[in-house]
Amino acid sequence: MPELTIIKSHTFFKEKMLRTVRLLIAILLALECSTVSAQNHPAKNVIWDMKLERQVAFLSDDICEGRATGTRGGTEAAAFIARRFAETGLEPVHGGESHKSYFQSFRTSNGAAGHNVIGFFRGSRKLKECRYIIVGAHFDNIGTIDGKVYRGADANASGVVAQISLAEMLRMAKLLGKSYSRSIIFVAFDGKNNGMAGSEEFWKTLSDGMFKDPQTGKTIWPESVDMMVNLDQLGCTTAPIDRNRPDYILAVDNGTLGEDDRNLIDWTNRIFDLNLQIGHDYYGSENFTRVFFKITDVKVFAENRIPSVMFTSGITMNNNKPYDDAGSLDYGIFRKRIYLLFHWMEVLIRHNRK
Repeated sequence: MPELTIIKSHTFFKEKMLRTVRLLIAILLALECSTVSAQNHPAKNVIWDMKLERQVAFLSDDICEGRATGTRGGTEAAAFIARRFAETGLEPVHGGESHKSYFQSFRTSNGAAGHNVIGFFRGSRKLKECRYIIVGAHFDNIGTIDGKVYRGADANASGVVAQISLAEMLRMAKLLGKSYSRSIIFVAFDGKNNGMAGSEEFWKTLSDGMFKDPQTGKTIWPESVDMMVNLDQLGCTTAPIDRNRPDYILAVDNGTLGEDDRNLIDWTNRIFDLNLQIGHDYYGSENFTRVFFKITDVKVFAENRIPSVMFTSGITMNNNKPYDDAGSLDYGIFRKRIYLLFHWMEVLIRHNRK
């Protein structure tokens, strides 16, 4: 029996070491054997603090009226996101063969007209089996009530701007010669505040085989989706994990990610010298972590066994208040969080699981 225990321990240690080595190799390959450091990666030049603030400011401006689903302001926000997707080179994937659109329209339970915005980032490598990652962020908020605009700068203009920034950075990296084995489906969800109607509609359409890969023409089925990444409130520093550490981020997966994928977030943070404090649950609470997965757009994906993770800076006292405006965000930390997402995403899409 002691010999058996020693053998099992040795096997466990060996497997652990192999996982660690695989993670390091993946990151080093993404770094091109460390010739590109975190500080001088050219793709980082496409985002800066003032640019981030301008985009957040537009989405939280009076013109968007708080972005309630089914309102003129919500439609204005959707059109802004579609323009950014097009400028970034994302391809439309929804609609008929002769007319693809960035918009996926639907009705909420109360009859409001919602509009998801969907863009496709094409992988570089031709593979026998194409694999995908979904990057989602809801853009709707609660709108205008009694003449007061609930601007939703952090909730969730910040997540949408992070999403757009990721697409911009990945496009630049691809133009500079990076090759990716996975494609990304970027989805700006509408209707989050109407029972996650937008993410539910997207999942139904995906399950019904209504999306086709613009590169191969083949149907994108749920079975070919490796992960769902949800971006929900990423701009504030007022709810830190530790009081004296504003440079933090929560990467909450509720046990849906494997150990390798969870560790990869931490390794990316260290290797690229970002030094963010990372939490893998909602402030140490198992109950709140479960609740978070039920009240955000990650819900339908996790329920259907898609490995899922939500990146957030947490609920703050500004939530659902008129003063959740562009001036309340910390753009230096926000940019640093986007850097983490970019480097981590680069490693993910460079290496196919299958």
